[in-house]
Amino acid sequence: MKKMMTWVGVTMLVLGLALILVTPASTRTTANTPTTAAAAAPAPVPDHPEIRKALDSLKSARAHIHEARHDFNGHREEALIKIDEAIRQLEICMQYDR
Repeated sequence: MKKMMTWVGVTMLVLGLALILVTPASTRTTANTPTTAAAAAPAPVPDHPEIRKALDSLKSARAHIHEARHDFNGHREEALIKIDEAIRQLEICMQYDR
């Protein structure tokens, strides 16, 4: 009888743990988990990450061209002007997106 009770206890423990493992996390609640809609909302994504990356790339390219030892066969000044214009236009786009 004692063996049977031990076996039933172990079986219930294993089944309880299995139930916890297969239950989706979204249905589990804990005392520390806020249940408000604001707390459940995902973290905000920055506006237009691709445009921000493009701005960073353009600024890096501008610094590289500006600090280069040669003039890229006469195209350095025009490239800097075009890059500055592209940066300016993207910054304007970001201002009007808000």
